Amino acid sequence: MSNLTRLALILAVGVATGCATTDRQVVSIPLEATPQNAGHIAQATLAAVGERTSISFFIGGVPLGTTRPLRLYTYIYPGSCGRLAAKPAFDMNNTVVTQRWSGTTGWWLSKSAPASLDQLRSGGYAIVVRTTPADGNRDIFCGNIT
Repeated sequence: MSNLTRLALILAVGVATGCATTDRQVVSIPLEATPQNAGHIAQATLAAVGERTSISFFIGGVPLGTTRPLRLYTYIYPGSCGRLAAKPAFDMNNTVVTQRWSGTTGWWLSKSAPASLDQLRSGGYAIVVRTTPADGNRDIFCGNIT
């Protein structure tokens, strides 16, 4: 991905999320690329919706050779990116198809977690983005929910 494309994606994410908001109703979390996806960027924006949390993912890139149309699995694990629990607390994979982010080489997808934003922020959780089993079932991004 070119630097210009990266900048466009970062600016688009900032505009769409009100720039790295961290109030009680909306939280933006930068997702760190794993070694299997080095050099790519992503962000998750969590918004309180009653007792659920809406999550929008903005993905700047995936490993070379990942099957198109792009399908990604998303999970919330107890723990942190450096110390994930053995099993996820929440599996958010009713839909795994992504959408192209207009004007960039990135993608977005929207999910919902069956937990309040306050619960996720106070419970020591991490968000993981993973490729499909057909693409190696590899963790490609992780971010600690704060």
